[in-house]
Amino acid sequence: MASTNKFKQMAKLCGLGFGVFSAICIYKEDTQFYKKFIMPAVHLLDPEQAHRFSVMINKYRLLPKSKYSDPQSLKVQAFGRIFSNPVGIAAGYDKNAEAILGLKDMGFGFVEIGSVTPLPQEGNEKPRVFRLKNDKAVINRYGFNSDGHEKVLQRIYELRESNFDGIIGINLGKNKTSPNPIGDYVKGIIRFGPVADYIVINISSPNTPGLRNMQGKKELHDLLVPVVEAVRKVPNRPALLLKLAPDLSYEERKDVAEVISKKECRVDGLIVSNTTISRPDTLNCKEEAKQTGGLSGKPLKELSTEMVADMYKLTKGMPIIGVGGISSGQDAYEKIKAGATVVQIYTALVYEGPTLVSEIKKELVSLLAKDGYKTIGEAVGKSSSS
Repeated sequence: MASTNKFKQMAKLCGLGFGVFSAICIYKEDTQFYKKFIMPAVHLLDPEQAHRFSVMINKYRLLPKSKYSDPQSLKVQAFGRIFSNPVGIAAGYDKNAEAILGLKDMGFGFVEIGSVTPLPQEGNEKPRVFRLKNDKAVINRYGFNSDGHEKVLQRIYELRESNFDGIIGINLGKNKTSPNPIGDYVKGIIRFGPVADYIVINISSPNTPGLRNMQGKKELHDLLVPVVEAVRKVPNRPALLLKLAPDLSYEERKDVAEVISKKECRVDGLIVSNTTISRPDTLNCKEEAKQTGGLSGKPLKELSTEMVADMYKLTKGMPIIGVGGISSGQDAYEKIKAGATVVQIYTALVYEGPTLVSEIKKELVSLLAKDGYKTIGEAVGKSSSS
């Protein structure tokens, strides 16, 4: 009995010691601790459970606020707003506007919500999210699971009424069985326009049947005419952005650029890009790669950066949010030099943890100084124009 009690006491002391050690590492924003202990533990949950757990952590602001203070060199002006830094969280993480405050605490310069659909919908059947660990990638086929306009709008109104001054983008989707997809986007603009800094028309998710067809030349024109008209009527008009798929051919990219150059279809910027339905031969996780859905993470990096450069040139410098495969400051910098004004991350957080945000920003500052740039804006499009 005595030895058993000693063992229990020893176990309690070890547990307490590790708890204290963990708290200190989290407080110090120890990147290696997250990589070696926290993220592997989180990965014991299935991917969707882990996603929900992460959202709840940020909803209740359980992590300490990032101690990194954004320097002047990271300040960016885009879409009529001043961003304290160019690193945002991509749509798909905080689908229902639950975690905005926690994400701002983490150090993000802006938060994009959604995709939000007019009516609540469950999305596709589970399982619908898959990790490709050896590829630092994820495949998802969520299918616009959303709490709907009413609930999401109420959360954002409450946040704005509390004097939250962070930059919020609202990513709009259509309901799966909607008889009027264009009407769904117009409704979203009318509802969210007054509380959003920018609105995103998402017609590039691969997980809603027929959605990507709206990127076709005629279909895109027919969509954008009423959408642009609706945005122009919103008081304190938010910026209007279009989110594109990386799987568009060069000719299709040219068609998009031609359509959005027309006055009646003119958007304020692009998001490049969404997930890809392609499966590179270089993927290590062959079985997981057979899953249907959009691939994100490291394997998407080159494809999305190439598309950023294409769209920057084709639109003669239209502001772009670059997203896809960013897991370091160098990755972010490549997208900025290709033509992105600001960038977004998501999948890399699944593998690296929350300290990644500060790590990217620190590296960006060093890279700017190394190249002799005083601000992010000076680096935008430099590799595309050379």
